[in-house]
Amino acid sequence: MPTTAQQIVRQLVTLGADRAFGVPGESYLAVLDALYDTPELQFVSCRHESGAAFAAEAHGKLTGRPGIVMVTRGPGVANAMVGVHTAQQDETPLLVFVGQVPRHQRGRDAFQEMDLGAVFGSVCKWVHELDDPNRAPEVVARAWAIATSGRPGPVMIGLPEDVLELECSTSVRNAPPPTVASVPAATADDVRDLLAAAERPVAIVGGSRWSTTAIDLLPTTLPGIPLVCGFRRQDLVDHRLPAFAGALGLGADPALTEWLRRADVVLAIGDRLDDPTTTGFTLLDHAGLGAALVHVHPEPRELGRVFTPQLAIATDPEAFLSGLGSVTAQPRWSTWTAAARATYEAWCATGGMLDEIARGMRDLLPDDAIVTNGAGNFTRPLHRSYGYRRPGRQLAPVGGSMGYGLPAAVAAKLAHPDRVVLCFAGDGDLMMTAQELATVAHERLAIIVLVVDNRCYGTIRTHQQRRFPGRQIGTALTNPDFVELARSFGMNAERTTTVDGTLAALARAVEAGSASLVHLVTE
Repeated sequence: MPTTAQQIVRQLVTLGADRAFGVPGESYLAVLDALYDTPELQFVSCRHESGAAFAAEAHGKLTGRPGIVMVTRGPGVANAMVGVHTAQQDETPLLVFVGQVPRHQRGRDAFQEMDLGAVFGSVCKWVHELDDPNRAPEVVARAWAIATSGRPGPVMIGLPEDVLELECSTSVRNAPPPTVASVPAATADDVRDLLAAAERPVAIVGGSRWSTTAIDLLPTTLPGIPLVCGFRRQDLVDHRLPAFAGALGLGADPALTEWLRRADVVLAIGDRLDDPTTTGFTLLDHAGLGAALVHVHPEPRELGRVFTPQLAIATDPEAFLSGLGSVTAQPRWSTWTAAARATYEAWCATGGMLDEIARGMRDLLPDDAIVTNGAGNFTRPLHRSYGYRRPGRQLAPVGGSMGYGLPAAVAAKLAHPDRVVLCFAGDGDLMMTAQELATVAHERLAIIVLVVDNRCYGTIRTHQQRRFPGRQIGTALTNPDFVELARSFGMNAERTTTVDGTLAALARAVEAGSASLVHLVTE
């Protein structure tokens, strides 16, 4: 009869899991031992739990299936918190397995004991500690379903060390069928009527439950309507489409936000209309202006949470677009859409050195390249001037966490070894998880890292200069020699200071097809 640990691993495989990230710990050694005999579920050992959690979250973004991270109790799961919070903010399905103290030690403040529900209950959709070995398949299957349903997010399962080696007499469960709410015909008619009467419609697209079918349906179902992406969801729309009008979020084009305030129908699909996307919850405050909001989101609790829609539709993007059918483009929209496109093209043609590099990357990288980043001022030129295409992919933390880019690149290259994966990082950003360069080396991953080095926490320095000019404190950085650091992990590496030199170095990295780092020194 299998042990509980073995049955947990078998249940994950049955549900469709193919990769788990983690840092080994003695509290869940039995699970690691079960993974030894299960090559179809690869375990990727990372160098810090934050990196493991980020990588698992990125895997969830890429696949639509829950990312899986396994960590030990106390310090281990505490270190993983940043990735769990990212999954919650980014609406990414994530399963967090935590080795726990044996059951007889609970409540005694045992070594590394932690009350998972008390600590993580506010950021996880469900926190459960497995007490009964025979419930292991049920609990794992339920966790999978919860993580992927409605607004996707993290689910945490505590695994008491003594339970894992007990026998489990129950069989694994089949994967639960997906549950999707269909769009009533009358509701689809109401949406089409609103759009048909609109003079200045716009669609804001975002969120995490976008299938390939939904992405393909978007421009054909809504012909002639400007398409705007939510914060760090730019890979949902091919930027070359004439209807693409730009992206909202931190550092968005002021002209775009002013243009959008003139819309008379706003169709928000998949996006929960968060703080960055709506400029601090102000962008869609159309009181007295007569604008209609149609809000489509798979989680009913997100509808009307901040903004009151005229139509609220609880379903995912594919079901909505399929149920809506093709909208008839109105000739009067053409001027409105062309103006939006012209605004976007003018915006992405501006900027400085990093914008020039981002524009050069559009020509340098293949259409299916995956670009990852963390957080910082260095991301704004990337989001403004790089053109995302299909079937390319953007892996960026909507929750705004530094250190995300490198672990996300690890996950991306493992999932798509045949595609170019480029991590665009700042110096402060990269150093948050730079130890995962060791994971890149260990897994022999041909990742390209472009690190922009201005020797400071640039975002905070900007705010500091604005509010307290001339009183810099805490934002200056002393960095390692990034070229030598990369070479110590067996990577190709070179230093640049110019646009042309950086693009040439990136071209050599793409051509080499091996792990490479480009160290761009800037002001």
